Amino acid sequence: MSHVLTLIADRSATTLSAAVIARVRTAIDGGPPDMLSPGEATDIPCRVVPDPAVVERALEGAPIDAIATPARNRRKGLLVADMDSTIVTSETLDELAGYAGLKDKIASITKRSMNGELDFAEALQLRVGMLKGLGLEALEKTWARTKLTPGARELVATMRKHNATTALVSGGFTFFTGRVAEMLGFHLHRANTLLDDGAALTGEVGEPILDRDAKLATLRELAAARNLKLSATLAVGDGANDLAMIQEAGLGVAYHAKPIVAAAARARVDHGNLRALLFAQGYRVGDIVGG
Repeated sequence: MSHVLTLIADRSATTLSAAVIARVRTAIDGGPPDMLSPGEATDIPCRVVPDPAVVERALEGAPIDAIATPARNRRKGLLVADMDSTIVTSETLDELAGYAGLKDKIASITKRSMNGELDFAEALQLRVGMLKGLGLEALEKTWARTKLTPGARELVATMRKHNATTALVSGGFTFFTGRVAEMLGFHLHRANTLLDDGAALTGEVGEPILDRDAKLATLRELAAARNLKLSATLAVGDGANDLAMIQEAGLGVAYHAKPIVAAAARARVDHGNLRALLFAQGYRVGDIVGG
């Protein structure tokens, strides 16, 4: 069997039942399933990449993610992850804007940018410009409210344990990526820099701006540094500025993504948490650090 279809349930919301597994296996003419985590994830070997429409019909509306990968070399040696709405649950710039009374206005711009409707760099400069004069204490308050996405710790710790390089690369800000990277153990982080005068934001972003091209460049750079083929890399994100790296990575995952990203990505996680990225690489529950 040349490929594997991995079925993954969000264990906090549903269970991957034997009936669902059997329906999907029959629909794709798959081999015997290999349970990765009882009730949560299983691999079904298959001869070719399954037709997503066939899989969707077999799932009959069950909130189950299905990710197809080549059967060989599933575990990746590099993880490049977006931060906002991926590794953390919020859009940190939108939350920061709340302390200036501008959350709704700035969030609407963020949404359009993440949907690919606006140029990323221009939208970022516009939003940050609106925050000129906001006291630096708002950054600390925003950080205090920032929450990790379920499965983030397990994803980074497990891939590190198995000798993968882990990078947090965000169109957000180093104030947050530095703290998230330290908390989770990412090897490195890259993001944009908010400029300030020592007391308040100046409304400016340090140059150069880290955008979708910079994310893709980072994926290529880090893969080359490890002498890895791009097929041995994993990229995950949710917005239009993540799409280039998602499309080029060996396993590129649109995570609870904006429509333009979900439609273009080869792999999607619409229901589960970040543990799904481990199961898609063939990790078993016993392999997961903290699992």
